[in-house]
Amino acid sequence: MRVFKSLIAISLALSLSGCWDNRDINHRVLPVVMGITKKNNEYYIYLQIPEPSRNTTKIKIVSGSGKTINHAVDKISANLEDHVDLLHVKVILVDKKYAQEGMDDIIADFMRGRDVSSKSLIAICDEDMAQFFAIAKKKMEPEGTALYDFFEKNAGWNPQIALTRVWEVYRSIHSYTRDVAVPIIRSGTSTVVQHVGSAVIKNGKMVAQISSDDTLLFNAFSGESTQGKIEVSSHASVLIVSNSMTNKSLMSNDKPILKSKIKLKVVILETNGNPTSETIKQELEGMLTQRFEQMFAKLKASGADILGTGQYFRNKIPRAKLKNWRTQYYPELKLELQVDAVIENTGFLNMR
Repeated sequence: MRVFKSLIAISLALSLSGCWDNRDINHRVLPVVMGITKKNNEYYIYLQIPEPSRNTTKIKIVSGSGKTINHAVDKISANLEDHVDLLHVKVILVDKKYAQEGMDDIIADFMRGRDVSSKSLIAICDEDMAQFFAIAKKKMEPEGTALYDFFEKNAGWNPQIALTRVWEVYRSIHSYTRDVAVPIIRSGTSTVVQHVGSAVIKNGKMVAQISSDDTLLFNAFSGESTQGKIEVSSHASVLIVSNSMTNKSLMSNDKPILKSKIKLKVVILETNGNPTSETIKQELEGMLTQRFEQMFAKLKASGADILGTGQYFRNKIPRAKLKNWRTQYYPELKLELQVDAVIENTGFLNMR
């Protein structure tokens, strides 16, 4: 009996030994935003930490540097009264110059170490990182989640803003046929954040930049909802209420052809003069088609396929040749886009 009790005690001790390094939630610091820049082979890390205080939330910005991101975070943690836990980081801001040099190393570290969630959003900061956080801190208090809410679909997100997560960037680095677009932000003059377009990321490196209007088309092409976006043409402004996308791929003389159709349902908000519904429809379709063609030409010149067009040819090009998609097939790709705008009603206006 005594031996049996001893075995039970040992088994319980072994089962509890795996939790020896657990820290109570009250002794952990939970940053929601992480800023990363690199200078002279040194990583500089900025952490935005919300601190609940009675009926409000205060903001604390802490920073540190190190040879690696973990080294910098460990140094920050050593100077705080609590342990820094990165698992709750929602947004990762990367310095623009660093993104242009290539951020594949930190993306690989995030996926390997699992200290940061692979679902965290990636964004690029188009100004000095220390200045951004200093200005943002003043404007975010007493609400400490304004930056995360900017990307939250149930809060401040708009359809002309790209949403890209750590795992998507990692996937694109190791994909033959898919690149990604990452939002670019800076501190606003009257708002916390100002959106200035999207970075075109190829193999973990920023190779081009597209505007917010171009990002709307990118989101529509990717099947993301563009509901709520207002488009303004010469004779009217319309509200997009829904969108859908269809694609058909084929090969002709070993050259890829992609026939795409974007269908938009819109509601007329305002008119300039007395245009007919058909005039507004043609203007909108022509404007969006021209904008898409200009964007696609820029993307082909950069060699980045953020639209993921190569995905539609994976069953038409042998895998041995698919690795040459960006260099051999993508430059020859002919994309035939058709924009079909359907005016559901005229809102509160009486059209002739």
